[in-house]
Amino acid sequence: MTTSFFTRTEPVAFAGEASTDPLAFRFYDKDRMVMGKRMEEHLRFSVAYWHSFTWPGGDPFGGETFLRPWMHGGDELSQAKAKAEVAFEMFRLLDVPFFAFHDVDVAPEGASLTESNSNLAVITDIFAEKMQSAKVKLLWGTANLFSNRRYMAGAATNPDPDVFAYACGQVKAAIDATHKLNGANFVCWGGREGYETLLNTDMKKELDQLGRFLSMLVDYKHKIGFSGPILIEPKPKEPTKHQYDYDTATVYGFLERYGLTKDVKLNLEQNHAILAGHSFEHEVKLAYALGIFGSLDVNRGDDLLGWDTDQFAMDAKEMALVFHEMLKHGGFSTGGLNFDAKIRRQSIEPDDLLIAHVASMDTCARGLLAAEKMLADGALTGPLAERYAGWSGEEGQAMASGGRTLEAIAARAEGLDPQPRSGRQELLEGIVNRYV
Repeated sequence: MTTSFFTRTEPVAFAGEASTDPLAFRFYDKDRMVMGKRMEEHLRFSVAYWHSFTWPGGDPFGGETFLRPWMHGGDELSQAKAKAEVAFEMFRLLDVPFFAFHDVDVAPEGASLTESNSNLAVITDIFAEKMQSAKVKLLWGTANLFSNRRYMAGAATNPDPDVFAYACGQVKAAIDATHKLNGANFVCWGGREGYETLLNTDMKKELDQLGRFLSMLVDYKHKIGFSGPILIEPKPKEPTKHQYDYDTATVYGFLERYGLTKDVKLNLEQNHAILAGHSFEHEVKLAYALGIFGSLDVNRGDDLLGWDTDQFAMDAKEMALVFHEMLKHGGFSTGGLNFDAKIRRQSIEPDDLLIAHVASMDTCARGLLAAEKMLADGALTGPLAERYAGWSGEEGQAMASGGRTLEAIAARAEGLDPQPRSGRQELLEGIVNRYV
């Protein structure tokens, strides 16, 4: 069964850089080889079910603008089935290899946990049937533990143990559905795992609860044979004043404390990096340095707004720097580029959904090609190696490896007169601009 929601019937294809068709790829040539792999295998694009098919087009000061037909009329489960038809048609038209979902995006919440999980099972079966003949696979699934009013004080960190228990039941059903659909990862996004005021917050207790929650999830993952990693998505604030999964460094410290670094990695997002006062490149570099890189949500924020605008990634230079780091480490394993992005609430035509994805996929492809060229030329890796070359010498290696005591190093320093060297920042920024 297909749908007539979009005006297009044929999948979007690569047309080359000269094309002006907004529904044609200019840079994304999925079969083009990039450092030994097809471009599609490097980028691993994923459509986010929630923003593309569930978000009605509201913002903090205004309501629905999209008027999607599956959001009006009929019972909720029938609407969910109609939404699935449109979703899989869009996956086909974009020719993407993956999609991702929250439980309540795909199936309606019921009057009880049992009813909600039953609804999820119905839609999971529909997905499984569609995926038998479709190209698309599941990048990751997750549970929405933040929208319902029961989670207003958090889920795993809630002061009420019954809410904690309900969250466990919801997450178990979500990872079961993800496992049934052969999902590559499972994401934990703690939208309200934080506080609004310290006056009513026991931080140690809440962190211990969150650590226990994730530890149980890891145990269950192994019990059912789910082979992918659990991913945490750092976010510093909004809606709470402070969230426990603030940024890469904070999450790493949390995972170390609770012994979770082996099974839990990070799903990073540009918009969240900016809210934390970092760049997207910073978060990716640090995740690799700490050994917890997993996957990416590929969207962006508005630098003039202090909240999560979830716009499509359109900055090729920013993506080139991210891909430069990723390619140095071999790229994705189980992760991918998930479009956790919303079209603007004034973009009300159905085809705007396709156009936004195509433009952003091209932006990512352009960044990937620039990163490939920079690496091949040693444009950034060469100057970086030169800057730290002293640590490759005999004394540098001895000091770094523990082969010299503090006293020995101090004695050697008495005969030294080191002079500062230029960091060459403007030179390097100019080099990057030559490639993008």
